[in-house]
Amino acid sequence: MKVAAQKVVTITYTLKDEKGEVLDTSEGREPMAYLHGAANIVPGLEAALEGKEAGESLEVTLPPEQGYGVRDEQAIRNVATRKLSPDRKVAVGERYRVSTPEGGRIVTVLSVKGDYATIDANHPLAGITLHFAVSVVDVRDASAEEVAHGHVHTPGAHHH
Repeated sequence: MKVAAQKVVTITYTLKDEKGEVLDTSEGREPMAYLHGAANIVPGLEAALEGKEAGESLEVTLPPEQGYGVRDEQAIRNVATRKLSPDRKVAVGERYRVSTPEGGRIVTVLSVKGDYATIDANHPLAGITLHFAVSVVDVRDASAEEVAHGHVHTPGAHHH
């Protein structure tokens, strides 16, 4: 069975940056399953996997536009720390979920000065060229429920 829309694809992967530093890997963990065509993984990797079959491996280099996007300097702004965490001290490097007009986003605190924090709403890997080494472990038809929900349902781990 080939990787295509509405298929559940299980992969193992290693993601490296331009310097060859490992940013993420499935090594030592269960392979990752995702619903192909539902934007569950970065667009360039999804496109590269299209048409592949179980047992195939590939290496793909993705520019930022096909990965986590280019950095947007307007995504860096100052906010009151009470909006990030009303009940505890905000610290540099911490990540918080915030509401924006575009929906929920995860932001990283860059600095704190008094009652204000400078936050960055860019994805941590935005602006980075990504190097993936991927092996396709399995491809199966997605269930109607998985297609309707837009993601894979693993045994015992489905919560809405």
